[in-house]
Amino acid sequence: MKELKNIAAIVTGGASGMGAATARALAEEGCKVAIWDMNIEAAQKTAQEISGLGIQCDVTSEESVLSALESSAQAHGVARILVNCAGILRGARIVGREGPASLDDFDDVLRVNLLGAFNTMRLVSHALSTSEALNDEGERGVIIHAASIAAFEGQIGQAAYAASKGGVVSMVLPAARELAQFGIRVMGIAPGAVATPMIGEISDDLRASIESNTPFPKRMARPEEFASLALHIINNDMLNGEVIRLDGGTRLAAK
Repeated sequence: MKELKNIAAIVTGGASGMGAATARALAEEGCKVAIWDMNIEAAQKTAQEISGLGIQCDVTSEESVLSALESSAQAHGVARILVNCAGILRGARIVGREGPASLDDFDDVLRVNLLGAFNTMRLVSHALSTSEALNDEGERGVIIHAASIAAFEGQIGQAAYAASKGGVVSMVLPAARELAQFGIRVMGIAPGAVATPMIGEISDDLRASIESNTPFPKRMARPEEFASLALHIINNDMLNGEVIRLDGGTRLAAK
């Protein structure tokens, strides 16, 4: 997709972090951006900064996503770009000092990170499937899922998060194969540690450990680097059915 001016885009989890950076990058390219987030105040604040649309949306709910999709379409037209950044991170050992890990927490992480990604993809791609093609090749749109390198090297305490992101990674290729008939590409980005609000305030020692274990550059990734890669994926039509690591060569240790 080479020309992005006036193209409608949706960014889930777009109120902050990688999602907000991606929303800004898309807006700078001329896209009409709808930010879907549970935090409506933050979503509207970020949307106002980029002349976009902020919508409260629970990605795990069919009703909520359909409502957000309708509002987005009324304002901007059919969304050709979906970037799924909505996600939560909860760490816990399977067997901890207080007993087994919380099943509710495990379920919540899988619902938001995996089910939410599938839910938005299925509903957005359904709307796209009947839209007019953008060019002679039959291109209609592109979907990008935020995964994580934890999908490949989950650390101790990351069973829920790694499982959810592993599911996202495994979903990319079959989704790309299936949606190819509609001219929809599906890709994933698997970042390492990114300096976002989701990672929270970390100690200097932990930051130093993360940086020392990153071959190059020796730092955490910036949200803008995720956004830059998302833009490249959108612009490069031959990128499809793959998950790209964004980690400076990092390979996670057990803990």
